[in-house]
Amino acid sequence: MLSAKENYLRLGRGEMPEYVPWWTMGGIWGAIDDSVPALMCNPSAPEISGTRPPMGPDGKPEVLEYTDMWGVPYIANEETGYQFIPRTWDFQLDDITQWHKVVKKPQVDVNSIDWEAMAKKDSARINRKTTAVLSGGGFGPFQHLVAHMGFTGALCALVEEPETVKEFLNWICDFYEPICEKVVEYYKPDIFYLLDDSCNKYQPFFSMEIYRDIFKPIYARMSKYAVNRGIPVQFHNCGRCEDQLEDMMDFGVVYWDPAQTGNDLLAIKEKYKGKLVVCGGFDFVPKDPANVGEEEIRSCVREALDKLAPGGGYAFCGMYLGRAAWREHAKQVNLWMQDEVNTYGKKFYK
Repeated sequence: MLSAKENYLRLGRGEMPEYVPWWTMGGIWGAIDDSVPALMCNPSAPEISGTRPPMGPDGKPEVLEYTDMWGVPYIANEETGYQFIPRTWDFQLDDITQWHKVVKKPQVDVNSIDWEAMAKKDSARINRKTTAVLSGGGFGPFQHLVAHMGFTGALCALVEEPETVKEFLNWICDFYEPICEKVVEYYKPDIFYLLDDSCNKYQPFFSMEIYRDIFKPIYARMSKYAVNRGIPVQFHNCGRCEDQLEDMMDFGVVYWDPAQTGNDLLAIKEKYKGKLVVCGGFDFVPKDPANVGEEEIRSCVREALDKLAPGGGYAFCGMYLGRAAWREHAKQVNLWMQDEVNTYGKKFYK
């Protein structure tokens, strides 16, 4: 049987997998072992990745507020599942034309970092024979703009001051682009990872004209070092982003997650067969979120595979998070999910 890594990489080459692969951000499904097709492995140096408060033994951060290296204040609470989000009542930037007076770039000499030692340390937990390494630049330009200004401020700025927004985001990208180059050189990823949630459930947040003028060139700046070495790109973009898919493929995207069901996934699979891997198709809405049953979750997994796995070009991508109070139950639900993908998916193409 093919290793989980090789089976996943087959998809990126437009080949038929031996069994249905799966993918989750952060290995949320449990232990890291040889059944995991791919894992994230990004630079750990705090001067380029930032420092979040450490997590306590109860699964909550030790402090519930912090400011990131760009000066953006973040908060966490029970309603966010103790995940940090930008503080919504006090955004750092309320006038995009004043960005150069307000936002300070981290003063870091990227070349002074011991990249070889850091890459070795960060990837030590991953068996590269059985698990693919995904590494990237960690910069989503639209999400960065929203973090500084909030959704309303960011969307108004895109309409009212597009050239200023372009200047601001490219200035930020000047910081991340050399990091992308070092990541490709020293982490030697099997897949280069980009992420930016530029769409909502029903449509993109902005027009394709804005996308192509402002955002697409920035994604291309970040992915070019991987593309030039023949490394496929995986792009995380939630929501209905099917309008952007062809443009995503222009800057090297081969894998797309989480490929939510608001997109016409069957039509997309047919249109881009052999060129784009659909990772997702699983938007689980439980009847009783606090008491998800085993057969309920297993049947939903089988339904997703039955619909999207035929003919290849597909990897299951899904997870159950739930509220912080349900954390232990959520772990069990994800283990059922993992087991069903592994058992049902292993025999799917046989």
